[in-house]
Amino acid sequence: MEITPLHWLLGKPSATGLIKQSTSDFRVIEDLGYTADHQGEHLLIRIRKTGCNTRFVADALAKFLKIPAREVSYAGMKDRHAVTEQTFCARLPGKEMPSFAAFELEGVEILEVARHQRKVRIGGLAGNYFQLVIRDISDAQSVEQRLALISTQGVPNYFGEQRFGRDRHNLTLAEQWAAGEIRIKDRAKRSLLLSAIRSDIFNQVTSARIAEQSTLTTLWVGDCVQLTGRGSWFIVSDDEYDETVTRVRNGELRITAPLVGKGNPVVTGSAAEFEQQHIASQQPFIDLLIREKVDAARRAMLVCPREMAWTWIDEHTLQMNFWLPAGSFATSVVRELVLQGEMIEDPAE
Repeated sequence: MEITPLHWLLGKPSATGLIKQSTSDFRVIEDLGYTADHQGEHLLIRIRKTGCNTRFVADALAKFLKIPAREVSYAGMKDRHAVTEQTFCARLPGKEMPSFAAFELEGVEILEVARHQRKVRIGGLAGNYFQLVIRDISDAQSVEQRLALISTQGVPNYFGEQRFGRDRHNLTLAEQWAAGEIRIKDRAKRSLLLSAIRSDIFNQVTSARIAEQSTLTTLWVGDCVQLTGRGSWFIVSDDEYDETVTRVRNGELRITAPLVGKGNPVVTGSAAEFEQQHIASQQPFIDLLIREKVDAARRAMLVCPREMAWTWIDEHTLQMNFWLPAGSFATSVVRELVLQGEMIEDPAE
């Protein structure tokens, strides 16, 4: 499948650097946005894991607790090649609080266990805290300047490359599925491929918006804007335009791009014409999403890291800390900062 390079909001970085040179260079702490209420039929199990994936840990917990794997849930997948903290939820109605003293799984440490009334569901988190180390930075001055801009202006809310699989294999499979060349029977695999389709189209529309306007805060009448950090949105009318421009510029509102699926486009006017122009070639994918009854949605094109801070370990090594809302990718922040590997030859400006 042909790869269309994504544009940078601040222009192509001039510095190069490397992330994930060791597992400890990439740390993630999940922020559910609430704490356990210490009652109820669910067990919240806070763990720290190193070098293992989320589903593998969930299955191991289910086996240890002698419950079906479907009774262990989590808010989101966390990177395998990282040190991550996250909460798993096990449904244990009417049972005493189990001891985890005998639980052993390489790379996993139990941090806290508590009762809770509600199940943790996919997407049910506020966000994630990140601590990243970037090594072999070629131009510290350039990176320092871009850090200051990112902390105030934000970055494109691109879905990270991990969403698409190695060599974008998920999109290749989705293309074959949409063309009727293969069948995908596994429910989880179907969901993964459909998500990859929507993520890629969102990225392409967001990139095209940067190419068109050199910004993600220039508003059109007919745009769909979202309250920052909330799901609520509305379409910008002529009467609301001036007021909405101010609210977008001060960060209260974000302009959105489509997560395509079943349902009529909500944007109108110039925004609708622009989006249609850039998704017209994706009709086979859109038809697949409609057949699979995936509802259309919207996603903010711009994300601003919160609580952003950084320090230089030495002249070529940077440590940076920040918080991102659920669904946003730390790698998209790093992408705006330095070129890495294959990005060095990426022609998009």
